[in-house]
Amino acid sequence: MSELSNESTTLDESHPAAEEVQSDSEQGAMAQESPKNSAAEIPVTSNGQLEDSHEHNFNRDLKRSLPVGLGLSETKITSHGFDGTKEGVVEAGPFPGGRTQQKGGPVVLADEVKNPAMEKLELVRKWSLNTYKCTRQIISEKLGRGSRTVDLELEAQIDILRDNKKKYENILKLAQTLSTQLFQMVHTQRQLGDAFADLSLKSLELHEEFGYNADTQKLLAKNGETLLGAINFFIASVNTLVNKTIEDTLLTVKQYESARIEYDAYRTDLEELNLGPRDANTLPKIEQSQQLFQVHKEKYDKMRNDVSIKLKFLEENKVKVLHNQLVLFHNAIAAYFAGNQKQLEQTLKQFHIKLKTPGVDAPSWLEEQ
Repeated sequence: MSELSNESTTLDESHPAAEEVQSDSEQGAMAQESPKNSAAEIPVTSNGQLEDSHEHNFNRDLKRSLPVGLGLSETKITSHGFDGTKEGVVEAGPFPGGRTQQKGGPVVLADEVKNPAMEKLELVRKWSLNTYKCTRQIISEKLGRGSRTVDLELEAQIDILRDNKKKYENILKLAQTLSTQLFQMVHTQRQLGDAFADLSLKSLELHEEFGYNADTQKLLAKNGETLLGAINFFIASVNTLVNKTIEDTLLTVKQYESARIEYDAYRTDLEELNLGPRDANTLPKIEQSQQLFQVHKEKYDKMRNDVSIKLKFLEENKVKVLHNQLVLFHNAIAAYFAGNQKQLEQTLKQFHIKLKTPGVDAPSWLEEQ
């Protein structure tokens, strides 16, 4: 019995030793069967983290095994601990410390290519929206529902300018009628003087009488031509003032009124949005409306300033031009009907008016006296 117990004890002591030998042999076989790859041998520190030098070697070996299309500049390799679900993750992005090199492949444009058709469509859309807002504002003002920005002083000056323009146009129309009638009269006097001169040569008994009347009509026709030149100069100057200078100012006034309508339209939109609720949906609209309102307010202020300046210069120019032209018109009419030919000619010289004289006739007996 003692011998059997001693044998069992010996067997029990030799069994663990055999297991240890077998475990060592299995580990050696596994080590021989595994490929000798530096990436598989990842030593760790005492706290379970990877050593930096070995991690660098692991990243370098793994990058060498990547496809050609995926370059080092586009690759970042992240290693996880042994307790993670993945041993290595390849992420796209710039590699730390590496150079950025452009590889072959599809070209991606940084900026979108501008399409002229889309730009025109966007302009048409903005124009349509602006037209809609302005039309709505005009209708609201006509119906008495919309508010209107009014500059009382400027509006009064514009009304006076438009009223004066109508009156100047009426004066211009009457002066043109007078010029036409005077031209017809001068033409008739010239023909009448030629008829009297012809009869003075053929009628010996009435030679002197026909001759006097012929000279008188020719003198009147000549003075009439001088007066006609003064009137035509007056018409040309007033026409320039009315149809160019004043019209240019009124064109600026129209632009000012359009800017005022746009300003009121966007001001009304902003006021309506401010009266409504403020949330994530309305705040961007309010901000955009505020920007558009500010743009049109600056345009309105600029146009109002331009109109004020043009009205001031127009008033100064109008006074100067009309003063000279009214003096010319008065002196020419007075000298003509007074029969003062020298004063009439002096008036034309004063205003640098030159007449087209086809020929110089001999002075008649009326001119000598």
